[in-house]
Amino acid sequence: MNNLVKFSLVVGTLMPLSPELLANELFEDGQFDVVNRNFYFYRDFRNGASNPSGANTQLAEEDREGYRSEWAHGVIAKYTSGYTDTALQIGFDAYGMAAIKLYSDEVKTGTNLIEFDPVTGKTKSFNGEVGGALKVKYKDTVLTYGNQFPNVPVLATNTSRLLPSVSTGVTLQNTSIDHLELNAGYFYSMNPVDSTKDLNFFTTDYGSAAGIKADSVSFAGGTYKLPNTSVTAYASELEDVWKQFFLGANFQHALENNHKFKAAFAGYSNKDTGKKVAGNIEANIVSGLVGYQLDQHTISLGYQQVFGDEPFDWVGYSTIGGNISILNAAQFASFSEANEKSLQLKYETDLSTYGLPGLSLMGRYIYGWDVDNSNSDNTFYTRRFIYDPSKDNKHWERNIQLAYKVASGFAKGMDIKLRQATHRATKGYRYNDIDELRVIIEYPFSF
Repeated sequence: MNNLVKFSLVVGTLMPLSPELLANELFEDGQFDVVNRNFYFYRDFRNGASNPSGANTQLAEEDREGYRSEWAHGVIAKYTSGYTDTALQIGFDAYGMAAIKLYSDEVKTGTNLIEFDPVTGKTKSFNGEVGGALKVKYKDTVLTYGNQFPNVPVLATNTSRLLPSVSTGVTLQNTSIDHLELNAGYFYSMNPVDSTKDLNFFTTDYGSAAGIKADSVSFAGGTYKLPNTSVTAYASELEDVWKQFFLGANFQHALENNHKFKAAFAGYSNKDTGKKVAGNIEANIVSGLVGYQLDQHTISLGYQQVFGDEPFDWVGYSTIGGNISILNAAQFASFSEANEKSLQLKYETDLSTYGLPGLSLMGRYIYGWDVDNSNSDNTFYTRRFIYDPSKDNKHWERNIQLAYKVASGFAKGMDIKLRQATHRATKGYRYNDIDELRVIIEYPFSF
């Protein structure tokens, strides 16, 4: 069932309602948001490596380009309605998204900004889709069916490219207990970030290249929030692949003289289940990040470790994985290989105190070591990569982000981000050596 048909079903469900209900409740309480996103992506493959995508792979080795580069503009429009004034309240969500190619080359493609042919490298000049979801509310419980953008630790929409990924299914949300939000969901199809195709399966982030697919993903869990503390727990199942459990917490405590202590923890556990279509899986990962803030400056130190001979993996959207809550995941690498340990040092500052309102800076360095999957019997993961246990497999990544948000004037709300990443690894590590630059300009408005 394509997105247009699903959206038509939402509208058809609402048609029997009286015009008074529609006007007074659904639309008067509705919110329409539009984001214009302009995205330039450049990745340089260092040390003689070449772009492994598109027509570049068909060229003689000496003629191949050593980088990928694309530029595109996206429009993301979302409408969230109010609810009818009935005992069983009805509402809907709707969205429309479009991607417009501004620059692409058949040998420099592969950024996942826009849809392309993996063999020829040809990209679409325009990509667009519409969709929607029906919402039914009773007191503090909301049931939603249709196209959605889930954001829970075990299934989170990917927002790292031009357009977000979309999931189709049903969710249930309850907020009847103070400070507690409960969520459950079942999704059976999705759209990748760079395609309008409605795919009736989910992949995994690491294992998509090995052909790992699942017919559905389901989850249940919630978050308990207090003013300075939150605890989140979820359980999920990627059908016939794994059962996944998540536990996370955030804490902050204000001290004297504009000092503040911050801490975060995230832990996942994956265990194969059902038909084990992705083989034997037993991987656990824990990550923690503690920070100290003084005025506008924050310094944080993080540690992450994978326990298991398989990498920690998570739900993916065909060409790219979903967002993930592990704390050492960086712009390029996630530091989640089998048995990997990693340390992070992070610095953040708000430059408004230096006469530059709206400007902020973030820099971090992550170092990973002890990568070893030599004892794994999972042929899906080892088919993609096997590490030489006689080598000291290690890598590092440095990220720098300069962000500026316009605080007033005709461009109020415009958000400009420059993100630079450098990654280096010992020979034999799965990730390439790269230098990367992303320039993202977002201009949102609501009415």
